[in-house]
Amino acid sequence: MSHDRVGVRSVVFLATGVLVLPALAGCSSHDEAGKPAAGQDIAPAARGMVADGGTMNWALDALPETLNTFQSDADAGTSRIAGAVLPSLFRLDAQGRPQRNADFLESAEVVEREPRQVVLYKLNQQAVWSDGREIGADDFAAQWRALSGKDTAYWTARNAGYDRIEKIERGANNLEVRVTFNKPYADWRSLFSPLYPKQVMGSPDSFNDGARRRLKATAGPFALTEIDRKAGEVTLGRNPRWWGRPAKLDKLVLREVSRNERAEALAKGKVDLAEIDSAEAGRISLAAGDKAGEGAPAHGPGAQLTPAKALRSWAIVNGSDEDAAQAEYEAREKTRRAVKRYATEQAGLSGYVVRKSLEPAYTQLALNGSAGPLADDRVRRAVARALDREELAEAVLKPLGLPAEPVGSHLALAGQEAYADNSGALGEQDTAEARALLADAGWVPGGPIKNELKDKKKTKTAGGESSAEPTDTESGSGSEAGSESESDDGTYIVGEEDGKPGDSGASVFAPAAAHQKAALTRQADILRLPAEAETEQQRKAERKAAKKAEKAEKAEKADKKRSAKKAAERAEKRAEKRAEKQREHSSESRSGHRSENRLENRLENKYENSRSEKKDAADRTGQQADRQSAVRSHSRDQAKGGAPGAYAPKGTPAPAAGAPLAKDGKPLTLRFVLPSGDGSEPLRAVADRISRMLEKIGVRTETAKVSDSSYFKDHIASGQYDLALYSWPASAFPATDARPIYAKPVPAADGSLNVEQNYTRVGTDHIDQLFDQAISELDEETSRSLVKKADARIWAEAGSIPLYQRPQLTAARPNLANAGAFGFQAPNYEDIGFLKPGAKPSGAPSAK
Repeated sequence: MSHDRVGVRSVVFLATGVLVLPALAGCSSHDEAGKPAAGQDIAPAARGMVADGGTMNWALDALPETLNTFQSDADAGTSRIAGAVLPSLFRLDAQGRPQRNADFLESAEVVEREPRQVVLYKLNQQAVWSDGREIGADDFAAQWRALSGKDTAYWTARNAGYDRIEKIERGANNLEVRVTFNKPYADWRSLFSPLYPKQVMGSPDSFNDGARRRLKATAGPFALTEIDRKAGEVTLGRNPRWWGRPAKLDKLVLREVSRNERAEALAKGKVDLAEIDSAEAGRISLAAGDKAGEGAPAHGPGAQLTPAKALRSWAIVNGSDEDAAQAEYEAREKTRRAVKRYATEQAGLSGYVVRKSLEPAYTQLALNGSAGPLADDRVRRAVARALDREELAEAVLKPLGLPAEPVGSHLALAGQEAYADNSGALGEQDTAEARALLADAGWVPGGPIKNELKDKKKTKTAGGESSAEPTDTESGSGSEAGSESESDDGTYIVGEEDGKPGDSGASVFAPAAAHQKAALTRQADILRLPAEAETEQQRKAERKAAKKAEKAEKAEKADKKRSAKKAAERAEKRAEKRAEKQREHSSESRSGHRSENRLENRLENKYENSRSEKKDAADRTGQQADRQSAVRSHSRDQAKGGAPGAYAPKGTPAPAAGAPLAKDGKPLTLRFVLPSGDGSEPLRAVADRISRMLEKIGVRTETAKVSDSSYFKDHIASGQYDLALYSWPASAFPATDARPIYAKPVPAADGSLNVEQNYTRVGTDHIDQLFDQAISELDEETSRSLVKKADARIWAEAGSIPLYQRPQLTAARPNLANAGAFGFQAPNYEDIGFLKPGAKPSGAPSAK
């Protein structure tokens, strides 16, 4: 992902819908922003501890198709190259906040506000392009003309901010640049990062085609040396004209290594730094333990071979059944080769360490509000309030030892200036309130369902008609995630990994059996077990576990009945004591006396009847407790800033827990769409948990697997889903970058709906107005306050629910310094290198 806002998305940040809070108007951004949930893990070292020279190999998912970050197919590789070879006037720090880059800028400030906003840039006098020409006003003007949107010959993916510029002029000299805006623009720091030379931006041909394969001039600590597509490598060498701190490395090689080949590449030592998933991180951790021991690893293929199994295998091989003996012999040979290969890979992986942080991106649950049950905001809010976001965050992040805090904003992450936890506008998790919202929307338990059999085969939702065949979909809550690691959730980040900046991929929710199979396979990879090793003993253990679960379920039901009976008896005793106390203290409040006497009489009448009547009374007591809990929760959420409309009308009864809901003869079933790629098992486990949470309020889910290639284009972008999981990158400029994600969809000239990047189709005029005000407000505190108000409204509309910040896992050589899990901060490419012999990471890099 880009740290310099390079190729991030066609115009920005993330989408859903929400409601505003007057209490936010005077909030302090510094107090609420706090610190990042997790810091960098890059083995920081002073430059004097880093050796000069050497080549560092950095894994890329794929070689970039273009070197122009302003084109629609720019990707993470494009951004990484641009960050090393092109000017960025402002760079993100460890808190995700833009800071002036002194290598290029001496100063940059707003010097006039009326009648027009004017920003004056004073450039570093030493700053030159690789051809020797100084960086100046001509480069700024060329980039503005290319990205302003006025010349349609330029095939640009975004023009946010550039379209507000009226003119660009030289100041006292070519190193002073005056930029005049025709409309106030709060996010002016987002512009000209990266800055391309006028040779690239000067004509449509050089912009559209020339910059895809080569750059005519660069200006950074590294220069673009070679692109070898056959070998899958991009080589960056030291820039001899660089005026800043010289790069420690001689070469930085970006090497194409697909995700499914990454473990093998690491084991063979082909790369020094690579992003990895939780399974690969697990293997590296195990390898570190193996390094200290002796003999074969106690995990991996063959690790579960017991003496009894070995004896059985020997008996088969030496038995009279020749076919069985041959098959067993081949299986043993296959396992032996796998053990040898595994041990070799582990030996290679022992040469790496795992560096971890939180990625500047978050995973959300998207709710399609264009049609179906989720078009009703009460249903969306009910779904949102059924979610235990803390549980979901812990399931993903806790196994990795990372902070498991739910994300509280759609528009920023903890540490960023625009961050504030506005989730109170929607309300905390509350099952009773969620049921009440559904009841208020007309969804009741046990209602008649028309053509139930037919509807089961073909259910019409916002996601279209979904097949209920077991190979493609699964109804209900899914299988228990169990011991499966849910870290590194496998989501795609919109605008980062797809062909176009607005696109996203995510991960698919498999049927129960397939999900369990995938979970076991993934776990087998981590523990060095062959995926096919489903022995008879394992199957017996599974059957035994199933019987045990069934038995536990029955016991749980019995316990609930006993608990209900005991609760009724306790309620009766408490009522009797209160009545006795009232008689002794008759001088107390008359109203309270009458109220408690009435409660006493009701309870006495209830529990004088049969045992079944006592059970009914217990049920009513439980419902009353639910209502009281809902009232308390309602008051608590309102105190935190809960928005009107986020709650059911007072007195709305909550349906019984877990009962299937129906309305107008149709069941409340939502289509949960996720991709089916190999890396999506953890995300499916998250979806599994969400489905179980929704089942508690009577909402059924039908999960559908779709291919990774079609997930975004054919489902998310086209609105063919009810629920989906995918991620958005964070932005330091949410007023600019988030607006197209949350903009209210409007009808296009051809009759279609123009959603921009608002794939949930949920938006309001008020949210649009708040973004427009924030982007035009030059007072920074006021602008951030408006952004926070917009976020509160987005929460209350419940179009998308932020869940957790994505984990960032990186495999690195132990002696590689100033590189790893960068978090928010842009890499300082010139400081990356290998430690000198005997040196250890010692702190932040010095300026020398």
